[in-house]
Amino acid sequence: MTFKHLTIALMLLACLSFTQKKKGLKVGDKAPDFALIGTDDQTHSLKDFKDAKGYVVVFTCNHCPFSVAYEDRLIALDNKYKSKGYPVFAINPNNPKSYPSDDFANMKIRANEKGFTFPYLMDKGQKIYPKYGATRTPHVFLLDKKRVVKYIGAIDNNTKAAEVTEKYLEKAIDALIAGNTPNPSFRKR
Repeated sequence: MTFKHLTIALMLLACLSFTQKKKGLKVGDKAPDFALIGTDDQTHSLKDFKDAKGYVVVFTCNHCPFSVAYEDRLIALDNKYKSKGYPVFAINPNNPKSYPSDDFANMKIRANEKGFTFPYLMDKGQKIYPKYGATRTPHVFLLDKKRVVKYIGAIDNNTKAAEVTEKYLEKAIDALIAGNTPNPSFRKR
């Protein structure tokens, strides 16, 4: 294995695992709100979006190649669904001491470079991701207006945008908009 391959393998491992303190949320559970600082230097909470019909909470970060591959899709999802009442919230769960590229200064740079249309939030002290049960990045939790979890899992079926054949998260949001229950309610990446 070359140094490059070892580096990529270690980065992927970091994307796929956090230290879990408990199992986290399941479909049907009520998700906790949060008050987290965003790259806009404002504190954001789900309750602040009073007109929301639901919420798309995505655990993501700067350094994970899977997260980076999904950034444009998150912007597109936010642009498509925020006006329909389903804003995106991106939360960085990583400890910046372990992953310096995920520190708040680098989050601001990344949000600015990409033109994020959604709050990009720092889970300072890693207190929120264990409550949700996020175990990889990106990891999605779709909530209804009452913060009840309706879908957990992947955004779609392929890391490469050009090769996507199923848009799991979009189907789940569309089901909620239509007054239906997302089926399936869980998808692995």
